Amino acid sequence: MASFEENNACAQEQQAQTAIESEATQNGFEALGLAPELLAAVADLGYTQPTAVQQRAIPLALASTEAQDGGSFNDLMVSSQTGSGKTAAFLLPVLHTLLRQQAEQAASEKAAWEARVAEALARGEEAPKKPRRKSPLNPRHFKPAVPGALVLCPTRELAQQVAQEAIGLVRHCRGLRVASVVGGMPYQQQVAKLQNANLLVATPGRLLDLQRSGQIVLDQVQFLVMDEADRMLDLGFADDLAAIHQLTAQRQQTMMFSATFAPRIQQLAMRVMHEGGARVQRLQLDAPHERHANIEQRLYWADHPDHRRALLDHWLRDPAIDQAIVFACTQIECEQLAEDLQQSGFAAVSLHGALNQGLRNRRLGALRDGRVQILVATDVAARGIDVPTITHVINYGLPMKAEDYTHRVGRTGRAGRDGLAVTLAEIRDRRRLADIEAHTRQRFQVHTIPGLEPQKPFPAVTGPSLGHGGRRGQGAGRPGNGRPGGP
Repeated sequence: MASFEENNACAQEQQAQTAIESEATQNGFEALGLAPELLAAVADLGYTQPTAVQQRAIPLALASTEAQDGGSFNDLMVSSQTGSGKTAAFLLPVLHTLLRQQAEQAASEKAAWEARVAEALARGEEAPKKPRRKSPLNPRHFKPAVPGALVLCPTRELAQQVAQEAIGLVRHCRGLRVASVVGGMPYQQQVAKLQNANLLVATPGRLLDLQRSGQIVLDQVQFLVMDEADRMLDLGFADDLAAIHQLTAQRQQTMMFSATFAPRIQQLAMRVMHEGGARVQRLQLDAPHERHANIEQRLYWADHPDHRRALLDHWLRDPAIDQAIVFACTQIECEQLAEDLQQSGFAAVSLHGALNQGLRNRRLGALRDGRVQILVATDVAARGIDVPTITHVINYGLPMKAEDYTHRVGRTGRAGRDGLAVTLAEIRDRRRLADIEAHTRQRFQVHTIPGLEPQKPFPAVTGPSLGHGGRRGQGAGRPGNGRPGGP
């Protein structure tokens, strides 16, 4: 029989091994070579292991930014599903490099100052005093902002969200400042916050306005990131991007992150990459048909608009809903539907481009706080919304572009959680449904709700040549049992 000392030694050995394994588990980001300040921030935020996109993109970005002088720098095009951690995948390497450069500059300035002091003392003079820092808020001390890194976003909401994440990551980075500039917000307030910003997050229109007025100088931008790049290039931003491309022509690296990169978008993207895209490294972390494996996706046919509305009302009363986004096609439909839902007793609000930015921010805040259960939104307004408690996405109106379906669905099932996406369609929507099936390479799985079955016969969305059959995105823990309309 083992003695107490032997048992105690065995227990201590097991504890030591457990501690080693725990430490290895907790140091997932350390292996990426990130600065200690960033590792501390990541730990504060509760993240212990990088996601797949972070695991692959961060080393590649750091390897290119840490190339020796005269070496080549790789541009990046990264396609990964929404909610996969793309934002940190580009923020962390950019912030790491800015920190390293800041430390090198500080060391150089310190050495120069110490040499100046030594020279003065050698001449028998009094040591010079360092000049006092001038307030950037004083108009007499105004200097244009000269950011070292620029992140472009297609919408105000996404830009503000990215900026907030960046601010969280620099919490331990002394002297590294983040600023955002977006349309619809007070002009002078944004100008004041621009001073001494190292990382700038912006929408293209407001950025160019500030550049033309002399508030921002872009010739020192070293790193240009385009978040939701497909939307950036696809919704009329091509001219703005061309202008920004010229204004930041000296940059060292361009990174584009998005959930999708359609072929025509890739061709357009090559115009803003170094050397026509010759140095681009592409990362495709998941094929379209592999995305959103944790999100169950269903199609319900409706005979007419009233039938479709009845299906919507039925789904919104699903007890499994925590919060939901209902997508509408137009601003008018979005506003009217939100008002109708409010009258029906739902805690619903609308979100679309015609609303002023202050109201949009308040409504998004209410969604995040849980005061709003149903958000009725258009595609542009909802782009980039990251609220983990969104359990359902309902396509009340189908998107004009098949790629937008991927972005819509990605509003639920965030960070690996399970989600449910419901599409309500009439026969007139068959062409759009076919485009979505071709894009995702997956068939819609048709469901019905007892008592609300369609009376018309509906053919298959596409012919038998599509191939990739099977249930689209059936996620673990998301069976139909207990949910309205279950199989």
